[in-house]
Amino acid sequence: MTNLAYRAERTGLLLVDPYNDFLSDGGKLFPMIKAIADDVRLLDNLRSTVATARKADIQVFYVPHRRWQPGDYENWDHPNPTQRLVQQRHTFAKDTWGGEWHPDFVPQENDIIIKEHWAQSGFANTDLDFQLKQKGITHVIVVGLLANTCIESTSRFAMELGYHVTLVRDATAAFTQEMMRAAHELNGPTYAHEILTTTELIGALNIGTTV
Repeated sequence: MTNLAYRAERTGLLLVDPYNDFLSDGGKLFPMIKAIADDVRLLDNLRSTVATARKADIQVFYVPHRRWQPGDYENWDHPNPTQRLVQQRHTFAKDTWGGEWHPDFVPQENDIIIKEHWAQSGFANTDLDFQLKQKGITHVIVVGLLANTCIESTSRFAMELGYHVTLVRDATAAFTQEMMRAAHELNGPTYAHEILTTTELIGALNIGTTV
């Protein structure tokens, strides 16, 4: 790890898709990530990361996937395979428990909730870039789910837009260890400026100076 820290006024924590369907026992996708989530202590690390960011006065942005509604993806020219699965499973269905925030990650008063993304990037067809710029954010820390899809797509898009990008390897999960390896060892180093553990990130946030 490099000797780094993050200026609170320039840093944003992007919390991607913290839904019950992903993070709670009984969620539609939870059984698919449970082994890896348990292995990396995902929930504990997400709790620690969010709590530390709030304590450091770092702005928290919720970056949610589209909550499925009847009619979604019907008559589309080319929905992607993941969207087809959402259509079949009704993942994150609106007005259902699975589409609600995990109880440990309910937005607080000063958090910013970004418009829902339809595919994998939290930037595409949303107001994320606009909201980050309005807050003067230059550095983004991206946590949540999934490591090799929404986290990677959102983070890579952030890099393309000129943001400093930090991934947190144990504050995310995926369906397989191969996907986790691809996210952090193969693809992540091509776009992320830092790839840290939760412990390393918290140490940097607690310093509270500049990167």
